[in-house]
Amino acid sequence: MSMPSFPRNQVSRRMLLRGAGVAIALPWLESLPVWGTETPTAATETQFPKRFAALFMACGVNSDHWWAKGSGASMELGKSLTPMEPLKAKMNFISGLFNKNATGVGIHPGQTGNILSGAPLQKGAELRGGISVDQLLANHLGQDTIQPSMVLGCEQPITGYHETNFSMAYSSHISWQNATSPVPMEVYPSLAFDGLFENRGNRRNKSVLDRVKEQAASLSRSASADDKSKIDEYLTSVREVEKRIERLRGAQDKAVERAKSHGRPLIAMERPDNGLPEDIREHMRLMSDIIAMAFQTDKTRIATLLLCRDISGLFYPFLDVRKAHHSGSHDDRSDDWERVSRYYCSQMAYLAQRLDAMPEGEGTVLDHSCLLFVNNMWSGSKHDSTKVPLFTVGGLGGTLETGRVLDYLDKGDDNRKLCSLYLSIMNRMGLPATQFGDAETPLALL
Repeated sequence: MSMPSFPRNQVSRRMLLRGAGVAIALPWLESLPVWGTETPTAATETQFPKRFAALFMACGVNSDHWWAKGSGASMELGKSLTPMEPLKAKMNFISGLFNKNATGVGIHPGQTGNILSGAPLQKGAELRGGISVDQLLANHLGQDTIQPSMVLGCEQPITGYHETNFSMAYSSHISWQNATSPVPMEVYPSLAFDGLFENRGNRRNKSVLDRVKEQAASLSRSASADDKSKIDEYLTSVREVEKRIERLRGAQDKAVERAKSHGRPLIAMERPDNGLPEDIREHMRLMSDIIAMAFQTDKTRIATLLLCRDISGLFYPFLDVRKAHHSGSHDDRSDDWERVSRYYCSQMAYLAQRLDAMPEGEGTVLDHSCLLFVNNMWSGSKHDSTKVPLFTVGGLGGTLETGRVLDYLDKGDDNRKLCSLYLSIMNRMGLPATQFGDAETPLALL
C-alpha cells in the first residue's frame, strides 16, 4: 500500500500509518505541521501536549532509606531512591502528604482504593468511593486523543472481602471511572500492545510493522533527515517490544485453553498458569514501554500502572528476597525490603528515562509530562498511612518547577492533603477545577 502524498502544511503530526487491521501513531515530527494546526507558528510550536501518569506500589517503603535533601543537580538521594540519580534535577521529592479518608479506617483496602481520589470508601457489598484524578483528567482532556486513558496493571485483581469488611476491589484498583466502578485494568502485555496499535482481526499474530512498511518508507522519504532518524528509532523500538510480546502471546493463548479445560476463570489461575509473565521484571518493563510509546505518539495523555496490588503476592527471587511482597512488608526496615523499595523506584526511573530520551521540540516528552510515583502507606509493619511516600518526575510543559525537596509534614493537616497535589496537577494541565476529593485549594509551594 502506497502512502498518499500530502502538501507539507496538510500533514498532521499525529499521522497514523494504517495497514490491515492495524494503526500505528507516529511521534512528533519537526518537519510536519504542529498537532491540530495547518501551519506552525511561533506560539504553537511550544504548545506540546501535557501528560500525566501514576505508578503505584503497595505496602510501604523502607523509611530509613527513603529520603532526599538539597536541590537540583546537588540533590542527595537515599539508597532506595538512587535509581533516580540521573534525573534528580527533573524530579520533586515530596514528603508529608496524606489522604485523610485512608486513615482510621483499618488496614489495606481502605488505604488503597482512594489513593487517587481521596474519597471516603464504603464497606460491605456495595462499592462506593470516588472518581480518580486520572479519569477526571481523561473525561475532560481525553477527547483530544484516540484513547482517553490507559489503565494497566502487573497483577490480577482479586475478589472477596478483607477482615475490615472492605471489598478487595479497593486493594486491586487505583483507577476509578465513578464512585462505584473501577476502570477495567489490562494486565496482559500482548493485549495492551494490541490496544496501542489497534491490532485486530485474524492478522493479530502478524507483525504490525510489516503491515505498514510501505507507508513508513514513503513517509521517511518525504521527512527531514532528523525526522527520518526519529521515525527509524521509533519503529525500531516498536519492533523490539513486538518481539518480546510475541514470546508472551503464545503463553497467554495456552493459559486460556488451560483455564477452559479446568473449568476455571482465567483470573482465578495463579501466575504463570494465567498467562502472565513469570518474570515480573519483563512484565513491568513491557507495560512501561507501552505507556512510553503511547505518550510519545499522543495516543493517550493519561495513564496509570498498578505495579503491584495491595496485599500483593509477588515474589522477588532476582533480589534474593524470599518472602512475598505483603509478608515482606511487615519487616519494612530490613535490607530485603530496602531492595524491594529500590526495585520499584527503578521502574519509575526506567519509564522516566525512556520519555526523557524522546525529543519533542527543544525538550523531551518527559519535560511535557508529570509522572507520579505513589505508595499507599509509609510503613508496612505498622500499616501507617499518616503520610505516603511519593515523588514526581517531569516539568509538565514548564508549569512545574523541578529539582526540589518539599516537606509538608509540619504544615498542618489542611495544608498537606494529597488531593491538593492532584488539584494542582489538574490546574496545570488546563482543567480549571476548584475542588477535588477533600481538597479545595492547590498544594502550596508546588
